[in-house]
Amino acid sequence: MRPAIFPLLPDPGCLLLLLVSWLFNPARSEITSLDSGNIDDILNNADVALVNFYADWCRFSQMLHPIFEEASNVIKEEYPDKNQVVFARVDCDQHSDIAQRYRISKYPTLKLFRNGMMMKREYRGQRSVTAIADYIRQQKSNPIREVQDLEEISSLDRSRRNIIGYFEQKDSDNYRTFERVANILHDDCVFLSAFGAISKAERFSGDNVIYKPPGENAPDMVYLGSLTNFDLIYAWTQDKCVPLVREITFENGEELTEEGLPFLILFHMKDDLESLEKFQQEVARQLIGEKGTINFLHADCDKFRHPLLHIQKTPADCPVIAIDSFRHMYVFPDFSDLSVPGKLKQFVLDLHSGKLHREFHHGPDPTDVAPGQPIQDIASSPPESSFQKLAPSEHRYTLLREKDEL
Repeated sequence: MRPAIFPLLPDPGCLLLLLVSWLFNPARSEITSLDSGNIDDILNNADVALVNFYADWCRFSQMLHPIFEEASNVIKEEYPDKNQVVFARVDCDQHSDIAQRYRISKYPTLKLFRNGMMMKREYRGQRSVTAIADYIRQQKSNPIREVQDLEEISSLDRSRRNIIGYFEQKDSDNYRTFERVANILHDDCVFLSAFGAISKAERFSGDNVIYKPPGENAPDMVYLGSLTNFDLIYAWTQDKCVPLVREITFENGEELTEEGLPFLILFHMKDDLESLEKFQQEVARQLIGEKGTINFLHADCDKFRHPLLHIQKTPADCPVIAIDSFRHMYVFPDFSDLSVPGKLKQFVLDLHSGKLHREFHHGPDPTDVAPGQPIQDIASSPPESSFQKLAPSEHRYTLLREKDEL
């Protein structure tokens, strides 16, 4: 009979079985560590890459590591080609330049890349092996619906943005380029394709791609560039699929902040389409050159009462235009001045020059004060940003929050 102090020790035979099992079934980790030397090469050559941006001191990062590794093992069984799916990670403390490059502000953050291009929508699903594996399977599914009869085109949902490619054959460089574009933009547009005899009527001058905008009577737009030039067709399709002025909601608020650009927002009542149309027209007329420096958005006044309160407004004051710089919010003085040539553009330029921030703290610049008028000292600070807090993630910490706790 064994002494009482040994009841929890395994039999020697069990130890041998465990050793054999470990030798022939070692734990497999397919996670690629990224650094400034290899990141571009690895991501550019991956059809799909899921990257875990983490910090060792973050307990949520520590909890995710084994889940992420097991999900990688599961997916590797289904997609054995090393370039089909890549699971990778970045230690953001060791590689702060990479974290800054991709605007990482929370740990852990899971970003999806396609052929080296980071997708706008990061992974926000459950942190489980099953959920992550299912997400990758979804990303590997074909984003293009093949049309079997051109009659299907007449019954399209015209509330959506539709991109349709007509090709002689699927096995072609033209279609492969179209497929790459669809893989990136399928969340923003519906992509369809037709081949061979079915598409012949639409291929009077060769393979053809068209855009059907929302609206039953909206005219089609035809892509006129090279179908093998990815940059050209991607830029054209993105312009059609991603509207210049987007709606901000509670669902996409965090995603929009992660694009890293300040917001120019029109707050309007949901049924006030006239104000929205005026805003869209003036943004297109005055600010098209600022597209890469600021996000143009519109928001429902009723849903976003809290940001309005930050600028001392209520739905009764709508329509209201404001800038959220992620530090402070600044109000466009008068909506009726929207159509004054250059007025809206100057408002945005004053943000970029620092004038809006300076005047909130120190009063109008001397050059903006009429002769004999005293410069007013403004003691109060501008309202703080509220959109950054729209949709806090449940299982991530901001860079400073957990450090402050440690």
